[in-house]
Amino acid sequence: MKTRIAVTGIGMVTALGFGTETNWDALVAGRSGVRYITRFDTTGMRATIAACVDLPEDQPGEPLSVSARVERMGEAAIAEALAQSGLSAPFGGPLSIGVPPVEIEWPQRSSFGAVTYPALIEAAQGTVPLYEEFLFGGAGTRLAERFGTTGVPQMVTTACASGGSAIQLAIEAIRNGETRKAIAAGSDASLQPETLIRFALLHALSTRNDPPEAASRPFSLTRDGFVMGDGAAALILEDEEHARERGATILGYVLGVGEAADTFHRTRSSPDGLAIVRCMERAIADAGLSPADIGYINAHGTSTPENDKMEAMAIGMLFGEALPPTSSTKSMIGHTLSAAGAIEAAICLLALQHQILPPTINQEDVDTALGLDTIPVARPHTFRAALSNSFGFGGQNVSVVLGAAD
Repeated sequence: MKTRIAVTGIGMVTALGFGTETNWDALVAGRSGVRYITRFDTTGMRATIAACVDLPEDQPGEPLSVSARVERMGEAAIAEALAQSGLSAPFGGPLSIGVPPVEIEWPQRSSFGAVTYPALIEAAQGTVPLYEEFLFGGAGTRLAERFGTTGVPQMVTTACASGGSAIQLAIEAIRNGETRKAIAAGSDASLQPETLIRFALLHALSTRNDPPEAASRPFSLTRDGFVMGDGAAALILEDEEHARERGATILGYVLGVGEAADTFHRTRSSPDGLAIVRCMERAIADAGLSPADIGYINAHGTSTPENDKMEAMAIGMLFGEALPPTSSTKSMIGHTLSAAGAIEAAICLLALQHQILPPTINQEDVDTALGLDTIPVARPHTFRAALSNSFGFGGQNVSVVLGAAD
């Protein structure tokens, strides 16, 4: 019999605000965090909007680096989750966290002189503290030091599935008896000029800039791309016995995780949808459940025409006529990329805790051909298990099954 993985703490940061309660209230209200970008100049760019988290440390014209922003938001989410769990630093268990790809931004590259590979190597050898500040490995290491986690912190980069992969690594460590508790998290702040331009060149971003709050519209007829978002979330995971021994309040459970690679295309899912189906099937089987037990799906639902169509098709293939109500909270918080899997798993836990389904906003022209109940307005719902989907560029797919507390 598998060890049940209890969740005893949840922390969250999104464009809707800092803190789990703040985020949940805004999500249920159907409030959008998408707004015009003021962190940097967007003149001439196709997309000028995002679900931004602007930090007090930002200076006009000199925002924090992506790595520093990842660290600040990750720290806030982990601190909130730890406080709720009744645990504190030093934590004494491992940290697994989804982070953006290890890449230096252009402003930091230019600080090393000539932007060439030999120049970067020379700079790294001569100014390690400066160089490390811009790498996500450094952010993970500093978070591990800040919270006193054990072992080498695991920084996971599986594109938009990273947060789900971090949860998977954490529960496997507990199930394998390597630890009795772990922190699973995701933090992403990739919103900066170079990234915005790259996604725009892929025609992946919404260019519906006015009004910003109407741009992210998953499963609608007029969906035209995703909206980038900043964010972070953290879950404190424990084996159930450990949580009960110390008298912790159990908020819910991570019941199962599944993954399946799709090698069809760098940015597109295979037209047969089988990798997505296998991913969801494996998560549900890992949880010891059947599709009929899933009462809600928090979809990957990016608002791109292709992704939404493929995900809806795969859900139909797996669940048949008994489709669970399905929403995409990216309609409110944007696509938080490497953090999405952790944030959306946390939202599923909150939905289970409150027995309320968060909505997909901007559904005035829902694409009925997709066949989904997209929950245009939050509503009460009695259910015991939820499925959170995270499908990444490059074919990394992860699904997580969350369960209600007993």
